[in-house]
Amino acid sequence: MAVEQVTLQLKWKHAFQFAGYYVAKQQGYYQQAGLDVQIKEAEANTNVLDEVLAGKANFGVGTSSLLLARKTGKPVVVLAVIFQHSSYVLITPRHSEMQSIQDLSNKRIMADPLSAEIFAYLKREGIALDHLQRVQQSFKIDELLAGKVDAISAYMTNEPFLLDQVGFHYQIYSPRSAGIDFYGDNLFTSEAEIQQHPERVKAFRAASLRGWEHAMSHPDETIQLLLSKYPQHRLKEHYQYELTQMIALMRSDLITIGYMNASRWRHIADTYAEIGMLPTNFSLNGFLYDPNPKDDLTWLYTTLATVLALLGTVGAIALHIYRLNHRLALSLAEVKQTEQRLKVFSTAIEQSPMAVLITGPDNTIQYVNPKFTQETAYSSNEVLGQSSRILQADMLDDGIYKEMWDKLQQGELWSGELNIRRKTGEVYCEEAHIGPVKNSDGQITHYVAVLQDINERKQIHLQLAHAAHYDMLTGLPNRSLLFERINQWLLVAKRNHSQLALMFIDLDKFKPINDKYGHAVGDVILQEVAARMLACLRDSDSVGRVGGDEFIVLLPKINNHNDAYSVAEKIRIAINKPFIAGNNQLDISSCIGIAIYPQHAEELVDLIKNADLAMYQAKKSGGNRVSFFVAPS
Repeated sequence: MAVEQVTLQLKWKHAFQFAGYYVAKQQGYYQQAGLDVQIKEAEANTNVLDEVLAGKANFGVGTSSLLLARKTGKPVVVLAVIFQHSSYVLITPRHSEMQSIQDLSNKRIMADPLSAEIFAYLKREGIALDHLQRVQQSFKIDELLAGKVDAISAYMTNEPFLLDQVGFHYQIYSPRSAGIDFYGDNLFTSEAEIQQHPERVKAFRAASLRGWEHAMSHPDETIQLLLSKYPQHRLKEHYQYELTQMIALMRSDLITIGYMNASRWRHIADTYAEIGMLPTNFSLNGFLYDPNPKDDLTWLYTTLATVLALLGTVGAIALHIYRLNHRLALSLAEVKQTEQRLKVFSTAIEQSPMAVLITGPDNTIQYVNPKFTQETAYSSNEVLGQSSRILQADMLDDGIYKEMWDKLQQGELWSGELNIRRKTGEVYCEEAHIGPVKNSDGQITHYVAVLQDINERKQIHLQLAHAAHYDMLTGLPNRSLLFERINQWLLVAKRNHSQLALMFIDLDKFKPINDKYGHAVGDVILQEVAARMLACLRDSDSVGRVGGDEFIVLLPKINNHNDAYSVAEKIRIAINKPFIAGNNQLDISSCIGIAIYPQHAEELVDLIKNADLAMYQAKKSGGNRVSFFVAPS
C-alpha cells in the first residue's frame, strides 16, 4: 500500500489533550490507513487555522471559533468533536469570598486568540469588551503569579494543576455558568482537502478516533507514551490530573468520541449571534463533515415506481402476444428482458438496508421486505392484507397522521418521524419517506414507504438535552434551568402578591476533604449532599448546583420567614450528619443564607446577591448556621 504523508497541526504543546493522535500513530492505526502522519506542536505565535488553509498542514485542532472563521469566508470544515464540553475557563487571583466575574471590568486580561467563547462569556455577563485591557497571551502562568495581569484564559485540564503546585490561591470562572457550553478541541480540515482527497480525510478521521478510543481505555499506557516520546518536563501526576479532567469533558461514557450534533452547533452559532459575533441564522452548510451521508432514496422511489409500471407493461405485452401471434418471437424476447429487469429490481428492494412497505390506495399492506420484518418482528404473512394502522403507536399525535394523509392524497411526497409499534408492543421511532405511485391516468394506485430506525439517534438527542439543563455529577438542575424556574415563580409571586424564599448554601470544610482524599471522594459527598437536600424539600421546591460546593434552594410558596427558616434548619441538620466514604467517616457542615421576596429584593439578581451576602454573614458568625439577609444600615 502506498503511504501518503500528512500533517496534523496541534493548537499547543504536546499534552494528554492530544493523546488520541499520538496513540493512533504509536499503535499503527495511521499506517494501516496508508498514512504517514507528522504531529506538529504549536508555538506561541502559531495560527492553526492559517497553517491548515495555507496547506502547511492537512488537519488541525481548533475551538468553536472555527465558526467565526467560517463567517469571514475561510473554508474550514469540522471533522469530529473530542471534548463535548470546552475546557476553556478564566482564572483570577482569589482575593475574597465576595469577588465575582463583574470585577474584571476595566482589568488586564491575557486571553488566547482562539478563546472566542471566553469573550462571549464576558459579553453575556454584561462586561463591555472595549473596557478590557487585553494582554498578548504568553501561555504561561508567570504573569498571573507576578500580578502583571488580573486574569488569564486557561484550560481546566492544565493551569489549575500548575497553580496548585505553587500554592497559589485562585478563582475559576467557567463560561458554562452563563449557559455558554461549547464543543472543545475540534478536529478540522479545509474544503480543498475534502474535495481533493475524500478517502484520505475519511481514513485519517477514522484512525484518529480509533486512537482516542484506545487512549482513553488504556490511560496508564498512554501516559507512559507521553513521558517517553513527547517529553514536556511534566510530572506523571500532571498527566493524571489532565486525564481526570478530560473524562468529565469528553463524556465518552455517554457519547461516542468524535460525535457531534448539528443542533448543538446551531445552538453555538445562535449564542454567538445573540452577542453580536455572528449574524442571525448563520448558515452551517458545508461546515460539518458527514462521514456517513444519508443514502439518496431517489433511486429507490424510481425503482419502485418502475417496478409497478413494468407490472402493467407485462400484462399489456401478454395481451399483445395473444392478439399479434406473428410478433411472438420479438414479444418473447421483450418479456424475457422485462423479467430480468424485474428480478434485478426485486432483488434491490429485498436486500435494501431500509425497511420498505407498499400499500394499496385503501392503506392495505401488499408488500414488506425482509428488513421490515427484522425491525418490526412481524412476518410478512402477519401483515399482508392488514391495514398499516396496526403499526401505529398511540403516543403519536393524530394530527401528524392527518397531515401525512392530506399530502399523500394530494399526490405529494411526505417525510417525517413516526412512532412504530413492534409486534412485541415496543414503540420505536422511524424516519419515514412515503410517496404515492400513480398510473398513466394520474390516479394513485399504491403508496410506497421507506423507513429508517432512528431510535438510537433520538436517545442521544435526549441525553444531550438533559446534559444541557442538569448537573452531570448530582443530577440537580444546573444554573440555567434553576434560574429559569426562579424567574417563572417570581412572575407568579408578583401576580399573586405572595412570598417566596431563596437560599444560598455553601459547604464548610469541604475543600480540605477534597484536597486530602481526592476528587472521587469529594464527588461522592456532593452527590450525597444533593440527595439529603432533596429529602428535605417538597415537590414544588427546587434545588440546583451553581458551583463546586454551592447550591441554591427555591421555596416558591411560603407564608412567613419561619417557613423558610424551618426548611433551612432541616437542610443544615441533614448535612451536618456524618458522611461515610470507604473506610472514612467525614464531617462537613453548611452555611445557609436566606433572602425573601419581596421584602429583601424583587428581582432575581438582587435576591441571589442578598442570599449570598446572608450566607457570608453566617460564615463570619462561625459557620454551620442559618442567616437571613439584613440590609446594611
